Amino acid sequence: MKLTDRKAGAIMAGSDWVMPTHIIAAAGIVINEKDEVLMVKTPNAGWVFPGGQVEVGENVIDAVKREVMEEAGVDIEVGEVFCISSNTGKHPGYNGVKEIPTKIMLDFICRAKGGTPRPSDENSESRYVSKDKVLEMMQTPAYIERYQAFLEYSGRPIYMEYVTKPSFELKLRRTI
Repeated sequence: MKLTDRKAGAIMAGSDWVMPTHIIAAAGIVINEKDEVLMVKTPNAGWVFPGGQVEVGENVIDAVKREVMEEAGVDIEVGEVFCISSNTGKHPGYNGVKEIPTKIMLDFICRAKGGTPRPSDENSESRYVSKDKVLEMMQTPAYIERYQAFLEYSGRPIYMEYVTKPSFELKLRRTI
């Protein structure tokens, strides 16, 4: 890693420069044998596809598997990345967290291997839905954009930059 002259000078001078912090999150569009998509109903975002933060010391693939199992009780095989998103907005935290940092999300295409969808501590309902009905159920703009990236996936992932607070704003969307 090469530091810029500004950062190197700040470190040498003992300034307040702080290394950037990002939350890394991973999610899966889980497809069953009927070609349906696994959805979970959350209290804050409504119907979404399952996923969450990668924990310290955890790899991204294991995080997707864990999140889907925790949220919906479904065992999966993780496939290719179809979308990489950056939520570049920071906003005030909650529950003792001072500030929520920027976030990087990696969205994967997954196949269900076993298990029956069920609710969890994080959602009131989990179920498989026809691919063409998913957008009708979703209400959260970031998830809608990410699901649209899944529908458009042709072997090359989509990269998006957006902010969600105070309101959703898509800043960049391109195939990479």
